[in-house]
Amino acid sequence: MSAVVCVRVSKELKERMRRLRNVNWSEVIRRFIEDTVSRYEAEEVLKKIVEDLKDVPELPAGTVSGWVRLDRESH
Repeated sequence: MSAVVCVRVSKELKERMRRLRNVNWSEVIRRFIEDTVSRYEAEEVLKKIVEDLKDVPELPAGTVSGWVRLDRESH
């Protein structure tokens, strides 16, 4: 199911759009809205990840390289 969204533009812009007959304005606007919503959703997820990582303590220097070395030696 879909919904209708109306957008008000100036008469000048509407006329300029009308001259570009080969452009599917509904598709252009729909794609723009989808991309914008996806971008904002991704920003929200990143903000949450950054906030969650604030509670994670930092590892002492050399910890990760030690784990890698240990893993390599076990094979």
